[in-house]
Amino acid sequence: MVGSSQEPLLEVYYDNCPGCIQDKKNECARGIPYREFFFVWLIMFATVLPVACLFPFLYFMIRDLKIAKRVEDIGFYAGFVGASFMLGRALTSTVWGIIADRYGRKPVMVIGTITVIIFNTLFGLSVNYWMAIITRFLLGALNGLIGPIKAYAIEVCNKEHQALGIGVSKKLVTPWGVALVMGPAIGGYLSQPAEKFPNVFSTVPLFNWFPYFLPCLCISLIAVAALIGCIWLPETLHTHGIDKQVESIEASTESNKKETMGPSPPKQNLLKNWPLMSSILLFCIFSLDDMAFTEIFSLWAESDKRFGGLSFPSEDTGQVFVVSGFSLLLVQLFIYARLNRLLGPIILARICAALSIPLLFGFPFMTYLSGPILSVVVNCASLLKNILSVTIVNGTFILQNNAVPQDQRGAANGISITAMSLFKAVAPAAAGAIFSWAQKRQQAAFLPGDQMVFFILSVVELIGLIWTFRPFLGLPEK
Repeated sequence: MVGSSQEPLLEVYYDNCPGCIQDKKNECARGIPYREFFFVWLIMFATVLPVACLFPFLYFMIRDLKIAKRVEDIGFYAGFVGASFMLGRALTSTVWGIIADRYGRKPVMVIGTITVIIFNTLFGLSVNYWMAIITRFLLGALNGLIGPIKAYAIEVCNKEHQALGIGVSKKLVTPWGVALVMGPAIGGYLSQPAEKFPNVFSTVPLFNWFPYFLPCLCISLIAVAALIGCIWLPETLHTHGIDKQVESIEASTESNKKETMGPSPPKQNLLKNWPLMSSILLFCIFSLDDMAFTEIFSLWAESDKRFGGLSFPSEDTGQVFVVSGFSLLLVQLFIYARLNRLLGPIILARICAALSIPLLFGFPFMTYLSGPILSVVVNCASLLKNILSVTIVNGTFILQNNAVPQDQRGAANGISITAMSLFKAVAPAAAGAIFSWAQKRQQAAFLPGDQMVFFILSVVELIGLIWTFRPFLGLPEK
């Protein structure tokens, strides 16, 4: 090798490989791929909505299904409905990731979107507690697009826009951020329509028999639009048998000979990739805390004041999430990218985790407020908590995708979603059980009532903060 005469690497593209076609397009493109990002956003939005819309009406749905014998037990049963979805996703996410690496990202996205249409609709038609559990489980088990679509979002754009691609597929610009607030708004305002809008829905027997069907139906219609959008999405998986093979062409000044690089190195065992696994564990810790908070917030806001709650109706709870959602969208669009460039994802995550701890512990003391002051404080606290959570989790996505090559991202994200789903399956069940237990200890001397619930959330956040430091968190090689 002649160091001074070495020419830059030339990339070889294969005409019949969809991944190479997309890479070549990315190399030539200078702008943001708005069309692809929009449809990725829409698919993720439709996928997350069933998770999010549940929270405002779950408390009342469990009450109406008459599975809980006491008011204090509603939270316990509500937790298992949320957990069933995550359990189903945990059992199949790795399989869907492998399928995405073998057969393509697009087929997995299409199947996942169809799953939302079918099983989310059936959930709204649940006639008993066990039907609700089963439909939510199948909704999670057969929808495996969340892992592959994160890989897809950075493969459909050039490196300059990968951070934006990560956000479009997850929580930055925000299908997740918007869906996790618009979903509860849909659930809060459109559940029990015969009671809330009697002039419109009381004469329709379907909405009297199934008071929680309308929000599910609306979300399924959004998923239909997302399914249609899949038609315009290109495939990004390399199908020529190697990971975007690169031929190194080196010319000496004398002979101008060309050399090609040898075959790609063998794939690394993902389970032995500590930067990947440590970032996945970090993702899981904060995901558990985020999921538990979302479950607890709705139960806490809607529970009676004599049990330490706020006695909010479902529409008021939904309104809190709506305010958070629009504000969150603006913050993430115009502030996050600059902060990420300035501080980096790790330092930014540490700051957000440190701020989340006192914020979480302050929630139960809001019950001493009332009137407009209570509304303002709850909305501001919910907004801030969502921003902090989005910022932290988004940083872990960047670390995960940078820790593996392109042909392993589907499997890596499958492992990530599997682990995260296990944590999120535990989160609502544990949160519901702890919430029910806390409501029965209103007169305890140490952290009475819901103070104990939010204290436990703060402890989990502290564990996540500690995990952002070495030796717990490994960094990928540059």
